Amino acid sequence: MADQNTTPAGDAGSNGKGPAVALQTVYIKDLSFESPKGPFMPAQAQQDPKISLNLSTASSSIGQDAHEVVLSVTLEAKNGDVAVYLAEVKQAGVFLVRGFGVDETRRILGSFAPNLLFPYIRQTVSDVVMKGGFPPFLLPHVNFDALFERSLQEQAARQQGQPAPEQAN
Repeated sequence: MADQNTTPAGDAGSNGKGPAVALQTVYIKDLSFESPKGPFMPAQAQQDPKISLNLSTASSSIGQDAHEVVLSVTLEAKNGDVAVYLAEVKQAGVFLVRGFGVDETRRILGSFAPNLLFPYIRQTVSDVVMKGGFPPFLLPHVNFDALFERSLQEQAARQQGQPAPEQAN
């Protein structure tokens, strides 16, 4: 699955006219895995570690109609004060986005693109944790549409000088 082409506006993008979104490439931008004690860690310390997970997205323009979207995950497993492992992955994709307004482009880069990249980073995180000698860790589903909407609300609140809306659990 090297390239995926998606045109939310139907076939309008296939002839070079009209709106178009196309995933050009997917790649690992950065990858780090640390297991301080590696295979010498006592088995008891590896049992039921506390997992800390941080996920973020970023996008930048890299040329006319070309945008890089980076999905970043930091996964830390600890048992008390003992670090079991730390995995940091930045999965990136280059997207062609043409013929959309500013708000639509922001939504594509902030929601649609991360949704496309998520299966790749999920697999990469699982593989690197497993190759580190630990059971695979599958990232839980992420609702990028809801995260994008929340970021818009927080941005609007900041612009109006109000506190950000509370996050529902």
